[in-house]
Amino acid sequence: MTQHPRLMSSLQLRDHTLRNRIVFGAHTANMSDQGMPGPRFGKYLLERALGGAAMIVAEPVPVHRTGVLTRGNFLHSDDAVIPAFRAVTEEVKAAGSVIIQQLYHVGAHGDSDLSFAPHWSPSGGPSYHDSDGSHAMTEAEIEELLAAHVAAAVRARAAGFQGVEVWAAYHSLLDQFWTPWSNKRTDRWGGSLANRTRFSRELIERVRRACGEGFIVGLAVSYSTSYDVTLGAEALCEIIDLHDRTGHVDYVTVGSGSYLEFEAIIPPFTHAEKLTTPLTAQLKALVRHAKITSEAGVRTPENGETIIASGEADLVSIVRGQIADPHLARKVSEGRAEDVRGCISCNQMCWGRRSRDYWISCLINPSAGREFEWGGDRFTPALVRKDVLVVGAGPAGLEAARVAAERGHRVEVVEALPVVGGQFRLAGMQPRRGQILDLIGWYERQFERLGVGLRLNTFLEAAEVAAHSAEVVVLATGSLPEETGFQRWLPSEARLPGIDAGGVWSPEAVLRREARLGDAVVVYDEGGNWRGVGTAWALAEQGKQVVIVTPDPFVGKEIARTAADGPARRRMGALGVRMLTEHCLVRWHGNGVTVRSFLTGEEEVIAASGLVMATTNVAFDPFPEGFDGKVTHRIGDCAAPRLAAYAFHEGRKLGMGL
Repeated sequence: MTQHPRLMSSLQLRDHTLRNRIVFGAHTANMSDQGMPGPRFGKYLLERALGGAAMIVAEPVPVHRTGVLTRGNFLHSDDAVIPAFRAVTEEVKAAGSVIIQQLYHVGAHGDSDLSFAPHWSPSGGPSYHDSDGSHAMTEAEIEELLAAHVAAAVRARAAGFQGVEVWAAYHSLLDQFWTPWSNKRTDRWGGSLANRTRFSRELIERVRRACGEGFIVGLAVSYSTSYDVTLGAEALCEIIDLHDRTGHVDYVTVGSGSYLEFEAIIPPFTHAEKLTTPLTAQLKALVRHAKITSEAGVRTPENGETIIASGEADLVSIVRGQIADPHLARKVSEGRAEDVRGCISCNQMCWGRRSRDYWISCLINPSAGREFEWGGDRFTPALVRKDVLVVGAGPAGLEAARVAAERGHRVEVVEALPVVGGQFRLAGMQPRRGQILDLIGWYERQFERLGVGLRLNTFLEAAEVAAHSAEVVVLATGSLPEETGFQRWLPSEARLPGIDAGGVWSPEAVLRREARLGDAVVVYDEGGNWRGVGTAWALAEQGKQVVIVTPDPFVGKEIARTAADGPARRRMGALGVRMLTEHCLVRWHGNGVTVRSFLTGEEEVIAASGLVMATTNVAFDPFPEGFDGKVTHRIGDCAAPRLAAYAFHEGRKLGMGL
């Protein structure tokens, strides 16, 4: 039935047959409860197993007290985790997936706030995670870490894991040993290639001896080209070949980036897809025993089929794609790839929440991390079918309508505009954000499949809503731009002086191509997110002379958590955008704007033919009184203007509760 036959073909690893070539690769979900795997983590993995993933590599576990990196790490060096993990592994295996545990130590790149221990490294280099230095290990300490890795592997086997993945990616401890720049040792652990790889080869050989021939042993590496000091493709191939010749390594996962190129580790939409295939293709031609997994930017089933069919890798690790749609593999196997809800590479609720030390979720799949409460991405039929009217087809309305229809309710969506998507569609018109438009197309296909009625170009009056046959009314009417020019860091000014001169626009008006801006534009970005940054970028791509002004200490502060702020600033810098930080607007003159520095109080007049105000929107609720005889719900921006993630969340939650 599948249109992806190579991606869906089986593969043998040691004594285990993988049912397809799709891996749910290791990533820090940050879901532990006092260091123990509980229901949140267990059901999160189970949902991907039920969704058809062939192999699941569970969250990396620190092997030693000096390797703790997040609040949500599982306990290191403690057998108490064994029965808790066994409850997870038994369910995952029963659902048909092979389950592996990743073992890790970050070496120099620790986090003292969490470990309260020195960072151990080969040569005492600086951390690229916090501002601390690290401790150059003694021979005895090297032996201690080798023993800790083996003990962690034995613990994983006792917990029911069918293998372990040894972490050498992103310039972690093993990579620090391999890389001459970070390994300046003159003893038997440094210098020659044989010496620099001694730690990893010894570690893997000991794991094999301790855990047996049927136990899968994988190796995770990464490839980064941003700095000359990191290992290039030729060096990595030589290192992997050396490990492959032992016959102990069953697969090698190749990711991208490093602690020196952090944005490429979880590449946002600013990056290309299939980032590691140039190296995986070389490794495929080189190794004789290990299977090769391509990771980083393998977003879609089409990506995966292309990689496997072209011989560039044996397996593909689709992580964010299976966070966004945990049933990706099953849908592909059933020939329903068009029903896969595609990841939009926003990083907002996965890496964005992890970077703030919360458990991860997903902007477009708010069930991620809530599977133990919400039942994953599977819906229980409603006991009583209801007629539901959804007013507004932005993210909240789309998701509420879809989920209600999945549960068997009769749903009609009414939208005032000629297209669905609301402001989220406008976001998809910013540079490199077309994946959002793909998602909106997915909703349209789901509506057709589920029989959801859709009326466009229809603005309902209160009397029309009251007269509608629906028992339940869902108001998802969104928000509108604030038209006063109010700046939250100038709270005493209710209006921007000079705003009545005209020529002041919202990002929405710009993206709808309603704004008449001229050639020189100032964008005031108060949110530090894509509403301002993406609009400034889009205007610069059109050839306009752009100045972006922000009260924040750097442009894109709120998207820094997604690792996309750097690429956005670089692109805008290349386009000639001037970035003015820690400033507010004093007055709009119709042909320019006076700005003031928060640091010095100095003022400057910037000539401009248009001003774009990316400030906080105001809720649009045309029916504040509700409707007699109908149950009325308000979700998304019409309740309070927020980011899209919360609109999707409220839509999902309401749809499940109707």
